[in-house]
Amino acid sequence: MSSMSALKNVHNLGKFGDHEDKKGDNLLKIFEVKNFLIIQIVQFKNSNIAIEKINIDELKLNDIPLDVVFNENTRILWNGPKSWFLVSTKKDLIKDISLKFKDSDFAVTDLSHSRAVIEIEGNYTKEVLKKGSPFNFDSLKKNNSINSLYNNIAFTVDVLNDNPYKVRLFALRSFGESLYQSITDASLEFGYQSI
Repeated sequence: MSSMSALKNVHNLGKFGDHEDKKGDNLLKIFEVKNFLIIQIVQFKNSNIAIEKINIDELKLNDIPLDVVFNENTRILWNGPKSWFLVSTKKDLIKDISLKFKDSDFAVTDLSHSRAVIEIEGNYTKEVLKKGSPFNFDSLKKNNSINSLYNNIAFTVDVLNDNPYKVRLFALRSFGESLYQSITDASLEFGYQSI
């Protein structure tokens, strides 16, 4: 089953803002991303399971702040102590996750239909993020992730690349349109293409 677009009412294709004579990475690109498997995994405090022994899609969980472990299909974002955010294009991975994480040790929640996902790529991505968030994005590197606020909207940032800078933003579906409008408003100064 595919999900309905969280941004169908606001995501219009085209070029907007100061886009004239801008090409390549100087023109921001903004995408809505759909059809991901998104799972929140939280280990209970009383659990004695060693997370290093758990393997999901050939990836091991770790408890290193800001760290993202990844392969071609799956990214596992550290979301806090003993808490992870798994994002994958492999929808059938949910079966494997259900088998590996016992209810007595972990809370596993499917968030696939409750998140709006936006990707931003280009040289001015950090500048757009700095306009609405108190976090110092200059310190965030490729394969790092954080939770923060953007114009008082809680969101998760996953840095996919740093040349050109590319991030994936996750927000509650109900705040997706507001986050999208805030991001695109901040992008007008630099010019962007909505894809």
